[in-house]
Amino acid sequence: MPVRIAVPPAPPEPARSATAPPVVFVVFGATGDLTRRKLMPALYNLAAGGHLPEEFAVLGCARRGWDRAEFASCMREGVNEHSRSPLAEKAWDWFEPRLEFVTGDFKDAATYARLGAALEKLDHAHGTAGNRLFYLAVPPDEVESILLGLRAAGLVAPPVGPAFTRVILEKPFGLSLQTAQALNALVGSVLDESQTFRIDHYLGKETVQNIMVFRFANSIFEPLWNRKYVDHVQITAAETVGVGTRGKFYESAGVMRDIVQNHLLEVLALCAMEPPNTGDADDVRSEKLQVLKALRRPWADTVPNDVVIGQYAGYRAEPDVSPASVSPTFTAIRAYIDNWRWQGVPFYLRAGKRLAKRATEVSFHMQSIPLSLFGSGDLCEHVEPNVITLRLQPEEGIQLSFSAKLPGHDFNVVPAVMDMTYAEAFGAEPPEAYERLLLDAMRGDATLFSRRDAVEASWAWIQPILDWFAAEPRPLPIPYEPGTWGPEEAERLIRRDRREWHTR
Repeated sequence: MPVRIAVPPAPPEPARSATAPPVVFVVFGATGDLTRRKLMPALYNLAAGGHLPEEFAVLGCARRGWDRAEFASCMREGVNEHSRSPLAEKAWDWFEPRLEFVTGDFKDAATYARLGAALEKLDHAHGTAGNRLFYLAVPPDEVESILLGLRAAGLVAPPVGPAFTRVILEKPFGLSLQTAQALNALVGSVLDESQTFRIDHYLGKETVQNIMVFRFANSIFEPLWNRKYVDHVQITAAETVGVGTRGKFYESAGVMRDIVQNHLLEVLALCAMEPPNTGDADDVRSEKLQVLKALRRPWADTVPNDVVIGQYAGYRAEPDVSPASVSPTFTAIRAYIDNWRWQGVPFYLRAGKRLAKRATEVSFHMQSIPLSLFGSGDLCEHVEPNVITLRLQPEEGIQLSFSAKLPGHDFNVVPAVMDMTYAEAFGAEPPEAYERLLLDAMRGDATLFSRRDAVEASWAWIQPILDWFAAEPRPLPIPYEPGTWGPEEAERLIRRDRREWHTR
């Protein structure tokens, strides 16, 4: 029977950090699905929560020949449909006059001239002080045209002087180590690294951010966070849905690029990093980088034993998917971090589509008790090891399993669970990830954004796995039935180590 844990209300956030500075938020690809479903609802909720200043405006840019009124109407529909809180007329009446739109092709120099004129107009109307935050909500092949167009038009400036220019780049950050390096070289030729914000919405999740707080703000747990006490770690990102309308993307990316390379490796780095000297962005990101560099490199003779890939039955019939597709929709990986803290502790990563349950979580499985103290020689074999579980979604929270005596005359040891959920403890669901990330980018806080060297380090680790599965003869993904936990080979991967997957 779970034991619920009450958490006292937290003090309000200090006023000094509550509001963004004056800025024009410029969205390339403003008529796309990402803007309508994620970006605009996030900006609206920031406005409704009082986190945006009076000196704020949004400038959309896309090829579609809309005027300002059409743009505002579509964004209202998006907010009404996808906002985590209902649309309030008072908040929308403040937000809507700050929306502007420019039509143009991203390869046309005239587009950037119109953008420049619109930005000057918004500066004058709303007092945004020349501050710019550009969001590239576009496919990867559009990035180069936009960055070079902004530079040619003088719309990006070095990070000096009172006004700032920043650019948010959407994933994927390349599809291989080589393409990621090329993309980073392009970005570095236009922007300083301090102006570059590579966004991964996983890092904006309240529960992902809480990993560091759970570790470093609780002295009871941090001493246990090492190879002496931890037997193994499991990181799972399971979805019940298929690829849907993302068939074309999944054909080129697959689960390894879509989920493992960015999301799961970022979570792994947060879980395994050393305590940073300060909370500054580069101190935190430097410690995460050290984890990625310490990951044991996959070799041709280790990949078959440490990696399983699968594909759900029916994937090849999805829209924009090849009938002969070999793109994986599932993977299970055993990884090791070769450093003093984690040497010898396996990290099991698992991600997939059309699985039995939607769950993203990290579970730390502690060492078993070494011997029985309770009069039964085999009791220690039946006592389940302690498990600390960080649930990232859904039902966000933290769970601790431990052993307790079953009431009665006999000495029976049974598992018990203490469980804290965010909604129950704090009385509300956590804010959407994009809200936190957009606000941080406006403030110039890059803690939750990926740095260039970390992106390349994560690609350097996963590239040998991709190369092994791409080599001839090509090992095919193992079929699995929707609604299961993937192919049986994934079960055998962990059972060979006398362990079991945690999520059931």
